[in-house]
Amino acid sequence: MTLPKPKPAASVIGLIALLAAVNPASAAHPGLEQFIERNAAEIGFSEAELRAVLERAEFQQAIIDSITRPAEAKPWHEYRQIFLRDPRIDGGVEFWREHQDLLDRIAARLGVAPEFILAIVGVETRYGRITGSYRVLDALVTLGFYYPRRGEFFSRELAEFFRLSREENLPLEEVLGSYAGAMGIGQFIPSSYRAYAIDFDESGSRDLWRSLSDALGSVANYLKVHGWQDGQPPALPVLAVPARIDQEFPVKPAHTLAELAELGFEFDAGGLAPETPATVIELEGAEGPEYWIGLNNFYVITRYNRSPLYAMAVTQLAWAIRERAGAGAASASAP
Repeated sequence: MTLPKPKPAASVIGLIALLAAVNPASAAHPGLEQFIERNAAEIGFSEAELRAVLERAEFQQAIIDSITRPAEAKPWHEYRQIFLRDPRIDGGVEFWREHQDLLDRIAARLGVAPEFILAIVGVETRYGRITGSYRVLDALVTLGFYYPRRGEFFSRELAEFFRLSREENLPLEEVLGSYAGAMGIGQFIPSSYRAYAIDFDESGSRDLWRSLSDALGSVANYLKVHGWQDGQPPALPVLAVPARIDQEFPVKPAHTLAELAELGFEFDAGGLAPETPATVIELEGAEGPEYWIGLNNFYVITRYNRSPLYAMAVTQLAWAIRERAGAGAASASAP
C-alpha cells in the first residue's frame, strides 16, 4: 500500500510537534498553567512571576533516570557496602573530632547522640562534601511535571520551594541539590526545610549549606520532632528466629520485646524493659535473610528516609563511627 505524500506544511508542523514531544525543555511544561492557577495566590508570587521562573526551568532526563534506579532497590548486602566502608567511617571519626564541641552542644540541647547525626550526614552527603549538582528548580519541575508516579508529591514540594525561597531569601534559579530536590548538608526537601530546619547558631536565618551549626542542629531536630528517644538503640541483632514466621511486621513497632520473645525470636534486650515497643526487620543478606529487632529510633530514622535499608545503614555507620572513635563501649545507643 502506498501512502499519500504529506503536504510540506503538514510535514513541518508534524516535525515541530514531534520535537516538542521528545524534548520537553523546548516546550511549555505540561501542567504548568494548572500549577500556577492552583498555587499563585497561596505562595506569595504573582502568576507572571511564577510563569517566568517555571518557563526557565529545564527538564532533565538524568533526574528521571536516577529516581527510577535508586540505591534502595539493591539488596541489603549490596546496599550496605556503599556506606559501611573505611573511608566513610574514618571520615565520620575525623569530622567528630574536628567538631566535637558543636556536636556535644547539639546533643545536650536536642537529645540526639553525635554518632547518629554524623551517620545521617555521612550517608547523605559524605559529611557535606557532596550536596548535589542539579538545580533544585529543575529537579522539582522535572519530577512534578514529568514523573506521574509521584508527580503530585513533587508538585507540592515545588510550591514549598517557592515559599522557602521567600522565607530564607534563596535564589530560586541558583540553588543546587540532589536529583530529588533535597538541599544542604543534611539533604532536606523543601517541606522538611520549612518545618524542621532550625537556626542553631542564632544568626537570624536557617542556612543548611554554610552554617554547620544550622545543618547539624536541623538533622538532630528532625529526629527529635519525630520522636527520637535518647539512649535507646535503633535495633538489636536477632540471635535466632522461630522455625516459622507467619506474619508481616510493619516498620513501626506494633509489638513489644516480650511478645517477640514469645513468638520465638531470641535476642539480647540489653536491659530494655519487656514492654518496649519493637518490631522485626528482615533484610536480604548475602547468605539468606538477616533479622533485627527494630525499636522506636529505627522507625524514627525511616521518617528521614522511608527505606529500612537506609535506616539500617545509618544505624550501623553510627555504631562503626563511635567504635572507631573510641568514644566508649558503654554507649547506650549501641547494642
